[in-house]
Amino acid sequence: MASAFSHAIASVAIGNIALAVAVPNSSERATIGSRKFWLLGAFCAVIPDADAIGYWMGVPYDSLWGHRGITHSIFFAVLLAAAVMYLFYRTEKPFSRYWWILYLIFFAATASHGILDAFTTGGLGVAFFAPFWDERYFFPWKVIKVSPISVTRFFSEKGVKVLKSEFVWVWIPSFVVILISYIINKLRSK
Repeated sequence: MASAFSHAIASVAIGNIALAVAVPNSSERATIGSRKFWLLGAFCAVIPDADAIGYWMGVPYDSLWGHRGITHSIFFAVLLAAAVMYLFYRTEKPFSRYWWILYLIFFAATASHGILDAFTTGGLGVAFFAPFWDERYFFPWKVIKVSPISVTRFFSEKGVKVLKSEFVWVWIPSFVVILISYIINKLRSK
């Protein structure tokens, strides 16, 4: 898995570019892009790793409920985005333009988790199509060093190597996307 830090920064990049492209008015962007929005985006990007609890409960890694199983799937991203909209955006008119923008951002933030994990150097791959298909996938380019699940092992020399790898493959591209969204916003405000 990539670290929680990198999953969260990827969600910030997704939120920034989506708001820049889909919401032309700066006051509307500010309304939609509230603290709640950013926290929920980060939550969506990080929560798929809650399945790691299964390790300590005896759930086999390759199980549907194991690490990188159903919580890393597209199906889970669809359901979590719907749950976030239902629980936190009830006042937004269902299926309106802004409802869809928010839904798709939360979906993309959640789905980005499995995508990043499919670029890592370890594990069994990601069950993108669970629960309909059990097969797990990696992308051909395994460029992100896999992060240890244990917090104590993460804050070690191995964790530093992971963060260096993520800086190159997640943080720099995320900052580029954030910069592009900033430029789009500036150009629109002229």
